[in-house]
Amino acid sequence: MKNFVVFLFVLTLCLLNHVSGGGVRIANELKFNKKLWMRCYSKDNVIGPKIIPIGHHYSYYFDINFLGTTRFMCTLKQGPNYKHYQNFTAFKIINIKKIGGLWDWRAREDGIYLEKRDKDGHFVPHPVNPHKVYDWINKKK
Repeated sequence: MKNFVVFLFVLTLCLLNHVSGGGVRIANELKFNKKLWMRCYSKDNVIGPKIIPIGHHYSYYFDINFLGTTRFMCTLKQGPNYKHYQNFTAFKIINIKKIGGLWDWRAREDGIYLEKRDKDGHFVPHPVNPHKVYDWINKKK
């Protein structure tokens, strides 16, 4: 019986470590004092809209569901007239063995960049220090 209790305790620790949280960070690295408008959502949550001043960021953390299907979508627009925008998937599970982590997005003049970090905020073992993922889209008049 004692061995069974120890087994359950170890199994619980493994499961708690496996089902972890995730996060998204949106940073405004635009030039010319442009503000960044953001709004993000998942199946269960809506964040924003928020205005991020130049040189600032907004971070939010969340639990990942047991099935590993947690996904956050975001829309970013760069001011002052918010003519340039992008809609994108800001967080999704890529590998069920490596769920969680912080998806660090950076809005720059030429596009939106991503740098992924692990669940403790450290860089991932094979980092993609920030690389451009999306270009800005221009609103049609």
